[in-house]
Amino acid sequence: MPEIDMTVTAVDGTPLTGTLTLPVGPGPHPAVLLLHGSGPLDRDGNTRKVAMNLGRPLAAALAAEGFAVLRYDRHGARASPGAWRATGFTDHCEDAAAALSALAEHPAVRPDAVGVIGHSEGALHAMSLAARHDVGAVVLLAGYARRGEEALRWQARSIIQGLPAPVRLLRRPLGALGNRVLARIKKTRTDVARIAGFPVNARWMRENLAHDTRADLVAIHAPVLAVTGDKDLQVDPADLDEMRRLVPGGAEIHRVPDLTHILRRDPGRHTLRSYRRLLRDPVDPDLVNLITAWLARQLGAAPGQMRAEERTRPS
Repeated sequence: MPEIDMTVTAVDGTPLTGTLTLPVGPGPHPAVLLLHGSGPLDRDGNTRKVAMNLGRPLAAALAAEGFAVLRYDRHGARASPGAWRATGFTDHCEDAAAALSALAEHPAVRPDAVGVIGHSEGALHAMSLAARHDVGAVVLLAGYARRGEEALRWQARSIIQGLPAPVRLLRRPLGALGNRVLARIKKTRTDVARIAGFPVNARWMRENLAHDTRADLVAIHAPVLAVTGDKDLQVDPADLDEMRRLVPGGAEIHRVPDLTHILRRDPGRHTLRSYRRLLRDPVDPDLVNLITAWLARQLGAAPGQMRAEERTRPS
């Protein structure tokens, strides 16, 4: 399937490099924008140290179903210039809006059939896009329905539960330390701050802590597919019910057994230490099939499927 280079102009003018994967055959095609999780991630959801490897296989699967797929490198990641630590949470959302517009305007794309897939932080931006822009369908992978600070505190409690027993005994002092760190970050006014000697993207943290996804969920009128694994350590799977309740037209929700935050299944006892092992495997194929089949129903069947249906249609 053909892949072409595509550049998205960020809110600050930075050219964000990306890839537009196209189906085989003539267009225009329905299309999907893919948004990744937190950090200096490239178009495939990878950093220099951690390879999520979500972008390429998902784009390939969607292209096989007749979709064009755009994914791009964030500021300072891979081929995109800029400094990730100076880029805020709101900037990421505005960059995603610019990418959505660029995708809809591409001559190979049907502007009336553009969807968004977001994973983790990307799911939060997908909610914002669907609430404010013309989006045909939205897929939320490991998103949440609450304020960012509440989500972060839930994540901290969840991760501590998976730590060795001697460390769990320190949960109270660790919690107090976490509270002091959050209080200090909230008081910062710079893009970057040093916390315990390490540089932190303070503006991203401040904006993320204050962001409440529920305000976006109630404004979404596009079809919504929300998927979270029941072994997700970083977001509460119970938020799926809140998403379904808040979206005016309801949402199709799936709480997938053994699925983790990194979109691989782990049948055993799952902790953060499992990530390295799980990332050796591909993204869960059943999840990929669920996403592609759902989007095909929402945004139109692939050209090959349409021709097959026409052949079997009575004259």
